[in-house]
Amino acid sequence: MKTVKVLLAGIGAAILFSVGPNTAVQAQTGLISVDLRNVANDIAKDINVDVNQIPPTVQAPVSVATLVCGIAADVLGAQAASGTGSCMARGTSSALDQIVLDQIKRMTKM
Repeated sequence: MKTVKVLLAGIGAAILFSVGPNTAVQAQTGLISVDLRNVANDIAKDINVDVNQIPPTVQAPVSVATLVCGIAADVLGAQAASGTGSCMARGTSSALDQIVLDQIKRMTKM
């Protein structure tokens, strides 16, 4: 009985690994250039900095760009894969606020 369980587990693992990664997960990789001009005032208020410190664009993961730009992850994922990913932010999120804050901190250290 133990041999049958081991054999079935091995077959199951072989099938699982032969299928490959999920395409939805593949679409979530890469960075998107997010234009912040429409939301710069909101982000400045959220992170308590002067609006002049907000960069015009930031590089954000597909998952964040999908949320703030309102574009499907598979569309942005395809753009990111081709190296042309960009979108205009229509809103903000705590993740985007953190990306902007991190970039401001890096720029002030230079």
